[in-house]
Amino acid sequence: MPDLQYTQLAEPLWPLMNKFYRSHQSSMKAVREAQLWVGTRDEIVAGLCLRSVADGFWLTGLFVAPTCRGQGVAAALMAAALLPISAPVWLFCHPDLREFYQRNGFTVDPPLPYALAERLARYNRSKPMIAMGRAA
Repeated sequence: MPDLQYTQLAEPLWPLMNKFYRSHQSSMKAVREAQLWVGTRDEIVAGLCLRSVADGFWLTGLFVAPTCRGQGVAAALMAAALLPISAPVWLFCHPDLREFYQRNGFTVDPPLPYALAERLARYNRSKPMIAMGRAA
């Protein structure tokens, strides 16, 4: 989508990210200590969060508005957000999303920082999740 712009959301605009998630009945939440990235076309149509963890980042909250899915928006947003990152990036996802993240440079079962390994174990008690990572 050439008319989309991918940028880091300025701090005064952070409430717009949670408004975007809520408008799509998503349980995702933007957190203050993260970098918030958005895809916009007049309004936010995609978002993700990058939280500093250990010596890298934890990618959470990747969500694309249903009307924009299947058009490469998620991949383009991740590419923009990860371009300046020269540290490992980890994420958790449902096993059905494995191939999508592999196409975007992530591998399955990376070594996780302790804090993320603990969190993944807690998440796996209630829903299936896999860990994926991208090296520095």
